[in-house]
Amino acid sequence: MAAPERASEAETGPAESEADGPEGLVLPPPPPPPTGPRPAPPSLAELPGELLELIACCGPLNASDVARLACTCRRLREACQPRGKVWREQLRLRWPSLMKYYNQVDSVNWLEEYKQRHKAGLEARRIVASFSKRFFSDHVPCDGFTDIETLECPSHFFEDELMSILNMEGRKGLTWKYYAKKILYFMRQQNILKKLKVYLQRPADEQSFLEGAVLIDQYCNPLSDICLESVQAQVDDIVAKVRKFLKSKNSRHPSVTQKAGEVLIVSQAELQRQVLDAMNYVLYEQLKYKGNEVDYYNSLNSYIRQVLIHRTGIPISLSVLYLTIARQLGVRLEPVNFPSHFLLRWCQGTEGSTNIFDYAYIDAFGKGKQLTVKECEYLIGHHVTEEFYGVATAKEVLQRMVGNLLNIGKRESTDQSYQLLRDSLDLYLAMYPDNVQHLMLQARLYFHLGIWPEKVLDILQHIQALDPSQHGAVGYLVQHTLEHIERRKEEAGPDVKLHSEEKHKDVCYSVGLIMKHKRYGYNCVIYGWDPACMMGNEWIRNMNVHSLPHGSQQPFYNVLVEDGSCRYAAQENLEYNMEPREIPHPDIGRYFAEFAGTHYLANAELEFRYPEDLRLTLADVQKTGEGSSNSAASVGLEAPRTLPYSCQYDMNPDSSFQGPKHMHMLAQILPTSLNPKLQYQKRLGLKGKWPKQWTTEREESHQHTPRLHLLALSEQVHKQTKMATTVGWPQVYDREHISEFSGKQESSMANLESLSQMSGWRARS
Repeated sequence: MAAPERASEAETGPAESEADGPEGLVLPPPPPPPTGPRPAPPSLAELPGELLELIACCGPLNASDVARLACTCRRLREACQPRGKVWREQLRLRWPSLMKYYNQVDSVNWLEEYKQRHKAGLEARRIVASFSKRFFSDHVPCDGFTDIETLECPSHFFEDELMSILNMEGRKGLTWKYYAKKILYFMRQQNILKKLKVYLQRPADEQSFLEGAVLIDQYCNPLSDICLESVQAQVDDIVAKVRKFLKSKNSRHPSVTQKAGEVLIVSQAELQRQVLDAMNYVLYEQLKYKGNEVDYYNSLNSYIRQVLIHRTGIPISLSVLYLTIARQLGVRLEPVNFPSHFLLRWCQGTEGSTNIFDYAYIDAFGKGKQLTVKECEYLIGHHVTEEFYGVATAKEVLQRMVGNLLNIGKRESTDQSYQLLRDSLDLYLAMYPDNVQHLMLQARLYFHLGIWPEKVLDILQHIQALDPSQHGAVGYLVQHTLEHIERRKEEAGPDVKLHSEEKHKDVCYSVGLIMKHKRYGYNCVIYGWDPACMMGNEWIRNMNVHSLPHGSQQPFYNVLVEDGSCRYAAQENLEYNMEPREIPHPDIGRYFAEFAGTHYLANAELEFRYPEDLRLTLADVQKTGEGSSNSAASVGLEAPRTLPYSCQYDMNPDSSFQGPKHMHMLAQILPTSLNPKLQYQKRLGLKGKWPKQWTTEREESHQHTPRLHLLALSEQVHKQTKMATTVGWPQVYDREHISEFSGKQESSMANLESLSQMSGWRARS
């Protein structure tokens, strides 16, 4: 048996051993398997501390998980120490916007910061939730922010929570957003006022014109993300462009070789001129900055951040930018408080000269043009004395900027809260707290708006102490303010209105419905109603309510309009909006908690006052969605009364005149000789033009739409045609529009006309 085995081995060669390695290397045999228990793998606690921190930071752990992890053992507690990376990461993940308040090198107790931020969030939500119940029926009083002023947590934590509320999903939490916005507005303005007072206390040579302009911008736009650092960065970018262009003209210019942070003063006039020429090219030719002549009186022209964004402004805002750039490049320009047109001056003679002819005057509004004294007078059209060519201080420049905003605020009749006027008055009185003229304007404004009566009394007391000669006006305002306070104390609880009551049977619409005005076409949402007109006789007479077919005894509705106004509209003038949309009104959150796509849902306070309206609103929305406009009848209510729309109906003086609609219908059915559209065009010499809105309330704005022509045309139509209809023009045609503004709002313009005379600021600056 041995021979075959040897033969097989000879044929195939020796078998390769499992232990043989490459090239015949013999490897040692593998170790025998262990016979005892296998050793345990290393535990989590045995890992290095840096690795434990990394695991805790990278894992999907929240703050509660980290707190539990730290309770398991000493090693993990050390890894999750309060000043370590783990709690820093938890703070960053939960509130990323807070990290801008910390430096990388700071030693911070991150766990304590997390706790403080959490407590601030709870406190912020508690205060916001309380505002709706406390201040639903009235403006938030000046002492309504007492809880905020006494906060123990850092203010930026509180603000961060308010911002998180404002950033909630767009259509929900409207009431929370409304009051969070008010609180945030107040907090930021108070903080900016403190900074402004510190700024004004500095020496004059330490008051930056750019910083002052930023403070004004921040105060008037406290909800915008405006900071001095970002504005300065934009200015630095312009400076870099000027340096680049200047280098192409003169590579050895000192402004080109200037080191970062170095304060440079260019003394030679020719080198200064090169800088100004380069600035003019970059600003006005390359970057296309220009004076806003088209929309001169827009408040955005006064805000330095908006000037940098839109590259347009008014003389004073462009001058601040021009002066700042020039000083960073070593050229010292000085502001000149020239009447009606702010200027800069550039010294051509001895530095500090008092001779006005030793200076060239730069018009930043006019693309940096350099003017002589005589040309400056031509600019405004009259001669001025030498004092107007003097240097203005930083405080005087800010005063001029705020004065411009005051004038604009008095013109803005569309803003029913007069927020710009209030903000600019605050700024002016922060700089000049004893100015009797502006103190009286502020007292009258608050009195007119019916807000902060206690603060009005404080202002009046201050005026009386400063100027006893004002006792007549002060006494009048004090008396009426005290009466207002007493009436407010005597006011009963909220009035609850039920559709089911007999006296409300004619009320066809409900709170939350999105409506359309039949005559004026605006979109609105109902936030209140009365079974009849509740305004005074004077308002009813002024608004000519008795000319309506149903007069003052029909239901009237409080509506928020998409243009930001609040109006009081008659039921016969409203109809369902078949294409409902959101109403961008600043007070929408005061009354409603959510926009549901087709209607608004009242908040708790409004629902308490109209407890049955939600059911009716939902029923109306369902019916209108099915194509029916008579939804009120389906829930047991009388259908809304509608007025005749076409010439097929009798148009007696009590009917609702639909100017463009009736004229269009006449144009379709009458012969050419009697066609009102063609007659209108022929009379005016127009070619194909037809006014888009030929409505009664805009008769004055359409100067080419004389009522006499329409009356004559209607009489001609009535006599020469055999139509079955009677075409008559209602007397209301040439009167004020009806039931549009509340009495308080209607009187606001007249009151503010007298207020506008209180301050004598120049129109253009």
